[in-house]
Amino acid sequence: MVPAPRAAVVFNPAKVDVAALRKVVGVEESVSGWGPSAWFETSKDDDGRSAAEAAARSGAAVILVAGGDGTLRAAVEALTGSGIPLGLLPTGTANLFARELGLPLNDLAASVSTAFTGDDRPVDVGTAVLHRVDGAESRHAFLVMAGIGVDAHMAAHTNERLKKRIGWLAYSDPIARSVLGNRQFDMVYRLDDRAEVSTRAHTVIVGNSGSLPAGLLLLPDAVIDDGLLDAVVFRPGRGPGWTNIGYRLTFNRVLHRTRFGRLIARLTPRPRAIQWAQATRLQVRLETPQEIQLDGDPHGLVTGAALSVHHHGLTIRVP
Repeated sequence: MVPAPRAAVVFNPAKVDVAALRKVVGVEESVSGWGPSAWFETSKDDDGRSAAEAAARSGAAVILVAGGDGTLRAAVEALTGSGIPLGLLPTGTANLFARELGLPLNDLAASVSTAFTGDDRPVDVGTAVLHRVDGAESRHAFLVMAGIGVDAHMAAHTNERLKKRIGWLAYSDPIARSVLGNRQFDMVYRLDDRAEVSTRAHTVIVGNSGSLPAGLLLLPDAVIDDGLLDAVVFRPGRGPGWTNIGYRLTFNRVLHRTRFGRLIARLTPRPRAIQWAQATRLQVRLETPQEIQLDGDPHGLVTGAALSVHHHGLTIRVP
């Protein structure tokens, strides 16, 4: 007799209602004919990686991850390349990764049901090797976007209580301040094996997924499973650069998702203030240390970074 499949649950008790989660998982086990799930709790000493590694060793047919973005990224670092499907139980303010995949939001029962009964979809995983001021290196995973410069500064300095209350709108004040301040930095970057390029930028964002809250399309050619990273550089200068950037971001979805829009985009010269590129690897050297964020969480100051993509490195359960 073939034993019933079992799930494993990696959870951050500070981010989820554990009693409610156990109840919903128990109901789904009964409905789907699965055995009892194994549970792995994160702790102050473990951001989720050790818990995810233990879950992978348990022989689970699927691993559910319940927690914030930090817990998810730690689990992804442990599970990339394992082939074990991951069921995401979204929490947080933006949930850009979950939105990109069409996962249920703010519906625990639907999220758990998807994890047990959904289809498997392979997606790409971004890898960031960060070079620190003291010469040390650290390696991290990201699923949506990595940002250097003011984008990362906003992630680090936006009021957490305000983010919980009003979500992505909490970023409006830091965005306005960054536009008015127009702080920029010098950097050298290389795409794959192409020649190095020196430039002055306000923000650099590299991602697998192109959409932001409120329907803004930041990386119009980004696809979450195409084996490529997409990058955008904001170079507003001192003239009308921010006006051009704002215009392009406002109309990007129309320009790239409709036939008429694509025609207009071909006939309209691309503004110098905003530039896009695609590659499997991006290396950045910074003249002065800058802050970096991964999927919205700050990761401190860096003097450089090597960003690459693990094609189909992760399997996600989707509806």
